[in-house]
Amino acid sequence: MIVNFRLASEELRTVLNLARPKVLVSAPEHTDAASTGVPAATRLFSLGASPGGALSYEAATSEVSDAPFDALPASLDTVHQVLYTSGTTGQPKGAMLTLGQVHWNSLNTGIATDLTSRDSTITYTPLFHTGGLHVLSTPLFHRGATVFQMAAFDAERILAAHERYRITTLFGVPTTFQMLAESPSFSRTDLSSVRFCLCGGAPCPIPLIETYAARGLVFRQGFGMTEAGPNCFSLPPEDAVRKAGTVGKPMLHVGARVVDAAGAAVPAGIIGELELSGPIVSAGYLENPVATANSRRDGWFRTGDLASVDTDGYFRIAGRSKEMWISGGENVYPAEIENALATHPGVAEACCFGVPDPKWGEIGWAAVVARPGHVVSSEGLIDFLRQRLARYKVPRRVDLVLELPRNASGKVLKNYVRALMEESDGAAK
Repeated sequence: MIVNFRLASEELRTVLNLARPKVLVSAPEHTDAASTGVPAATRLFSLGASPGGALSYEAATSEVSDAPFDALPASLDTVHQVLYTSGTTGQPKGAMLTLGQVHWNSLNTGIATDLTSRDSTITYTPLFHTGGLHVLSTPLFHRGATVFQMAAFDAERILAAHERYRITTLFGVPTTFQMLAESPSFSRTDLSSVRFCLCGGAPCPIPLIETYAARGLVFRQGFGMTEAGPNCFSLPPEDAVRKAGTVGKPMLHVGARVVDAAGAAVPAGIIGELELSGPIVSAGYLENPVATANSRRDGWFRTGDLASVDTDGYFRIAGRSKEMWISGGENVYPAEIENALATHPGVAEACCFGVPDPKWGEIGWAAVVARPGHVVSSEGLIDFLRQRLARYKVPRRVDLVLELPRNASGKVLKNYVRALMEESDGAAK
C-alpha cells in the first residue's frame, strides 16, 4: 500500500486502521506526521535520520539474515497493491490491484504505444496515485526502459531534462501540459526525441491538443482510473488530430461499452455511462463490500464516467455522472462547457458545476481563471458561450477566480470549488 503523504493525521489514521499494515516506511520529512496516525500494532520505520525518533529502516534491514525464506504463494489474482482513489466526488476508497491487473495494464500499454527498452520518461506525478505508478512507469520498467523520477512538477526542469536526456515519452494531466506550454522555455526546447505525449486525468481541451500538434508532437488523450487499467483506451498517432478530443478505442484486453441507466447499450453518439471489463479491473475496494458490489453490473465495472462512442468506434469522455446536471429537463455535461471556455483566448482554465434552481431544477455555475495579460469579464464570457452552446447549457453565472484547487494528481476538486464559491456567495449576501 502506498499512502498519500499529504493526508492530514486523522485521514492517515483512518486509512491505516482500515489496512492494518504490519510495517509503515516513511521518508524522514513525513515521519512526524506518520507517527501521529500509525496504529499501535504497526511498526514505523524512517528512511534516514528522523526527528521523530522512528526506527531506522536502513539499520533494521542491515541486520536481516541472508538465509533463504519461503515466499508466500502468488497468482495473477493475488492482491498486489492497495491504491486509494483520487476521487473528486467523495471519500477515497482503497482499490485492490491484483498482480494480473498490473501485468495486463503493462502489456496493453506496451502494445498500444510500441514501448521498447530504448524509451524513457520523466515521472513527476506522485507514486501514491495510479497515474505516476502505472500509466508509463511500470510499463517502461517492464521493458527495461528508463524512468527518471522527479519529486514535484517543475516545468523548466522537465523541459530541460527532456532536451538533455532525449526523453521519448511525456505523460501528464491537462493542467501540467498547459503549464509546460506556457513556460518561457517551451517554444525553444528541442522536443524532437518525444515520440508521443499522453494526457489523462480529465478531458483535455482541444486548443491545448492543437498547441502540441503545432510543435509537431503526437498528442494522445487517454482514459483510465485506479480501479481499471489505468490505461484502457488508445488513440493511434495517425488519428491524434483527426479524432482529437476522443480517447480512441479500447486496448487489446479491455472490454468497453456505453449504457443507459438500465444497463442497455445506447446508440452511437448518445451519452451514457462507460462500463469496462477484462483482466484490467481491480478486485474491489478494501474492506468495503457495499462499494465493491455497487461498482459491478452483470460482470462489468461501472466507472461513473459519462461517455459516447461514434460510428467509427472511438470513445469520447463527457465527464463524471455525478457532475452532470439537469436544467429544464435537459442533461448538461460540464466538460462540454469547459472545452468551450478553453477556446477563449483570455481563459487559462475553468470548471463548471450545477446548483439548485427553483425554476429550472438546476443551473450552471462556472469558475474561470483568466490568462495572464488578458482582461475578461463574467458578462463577456457568458456572451461568448451563447454563441457556441445551446442556451440551456450556458452557465447563468461565471465567477473569476485566481486559481482552482487540485488534488495531488492534478484534478480539480470541484466539490471544494463549489463549497468555496457558495460560502463566498453566502457571506456576500
